[in-house]
Amino acid sequence: MTSSDSELDSQGPSPESTQVVQTTSVLAQLRAQVTKDRFSAWYAEQQFAENILEGQAYFNGPADPKPPARHSPSTLLECHRKASYKRQNAPKEDTPPEGLFWIGTEFEERLAVPFLQDVTPPDTYVTNSVWIDHELTVDGVTVQLRGATDPAIVTPDDDPLLVTEIKTTSSLDHLSGPKEAHKAQLHAYLAALNADYDHEISTGLLVYASRTTLDVEVFEVAFDEAFWEAVTEWMAALTTYEQAGELPPASPERDWECSYCSFKHRCGEADTPYSDIGHDGLLPLFDNYDTENLKAYLNAHAERDARLTPTLAHKFPRLADEYGVYDWACPSCGETFDWKNIDWETDSTDPPYCPSCLKAGEMVTIAGPEPEDQLTAPGE
Repeated sequence: MTSSDSELDSQGPSPESTQVVQTTSVLAQLRAQVTKDRFSAWYAEQQFAENILEGQAYFNGPADPKPPARHSPSTLLECHRKASYKRQNAPKEDTPPEGLFWIGTEFEERLAVPFLQDVTPPDTYVTNSVWIDHELTVDGVTVQLRGATDPAIVTPDDDPLLVTEIKTTSSLDHLSGPKEAHKAQLHAYLAALNADYDHEISTGLLVYASRTTLDVEVFEVAFDEAFWEAVTEWMAALTTYEQAGELPPASPERDWECSYCSFKHRCGEADTPYSDIGHDGLLPLFDNYDTENLKAYLNAHAERDARLTPTLAHKFPRLADEYGVYDWACPSCGETFDWKNIDWETDSTDPPYCPSCLKAGEMVTIAGPEPEDQLTAPGE
């Protein structure tokens, strides 16, 4: 070793090499933390804390299944089956569109309300929402509408004069008029408020806003008795199905709706071996559930002993420790097996074989319990 080499060694690593090491370390730490699951958990905690701050901690718990007669204006005229799945807390099969909800809320609170406050006529005011609770009878079936409007123009006594429904959309290019479901939602507000107040409330505004350009299209919607009759018949039909304990038929208005439905696998409109599955239970051997949707479903049905299927336990081992797991079961010999004792690849579409039957020379596949066998009866 030369004297110059010795001097270089004694000086230690150069500042440039130290910086490279530090950058690599920071990048590695961030890469380990900046993940889809970590962001979803962080955002969920932000919402949890905000609900408590706003005095709305009741939003932090799972939503209760809707009584058959109760309807929300925001779900009117959907596919009957899709609406029923949502109302009864069936497990969703896709990622929750939290970003769309957030953008819609931000547009309404930061832009729409201040704009309406600037343009509303003298001696009138803007309120964020008006609560409705309206009961009506359709062909002998009693239904109830409950929900809150979007911003409304009110008198100094807080009596509503004009209601709005604000929707954000990806583009306004192909929007030639109000969508039927949104028109139904506005009609629900008009019908309920017109019944509750002495003055007539028969017109509303549907405001569509582009999420990319912030341009808006506004449609004035007058109350239409014939249209409202069709909406009330839709409500009565859904109530009748649920009161009878029946799964409503799939009734999308357009064929493409099924491709984007959160329940297409259990309904039977996807390339999986399921169809006409009821509201309860997770699909066996199906693992395309989002973490937050899974937790929402399990929390909503905690009193009915909701657990993960063995398939999902392999994909979400942390949730398995928190919520528990159903056993694998053999339909031939009747034996059950703890999920940890069966090797199964999470990317496999084939169920594992029963170890006991294999020893007897038979190839019988096992699975978790069928959806209808997973939850205990309410109150048990």
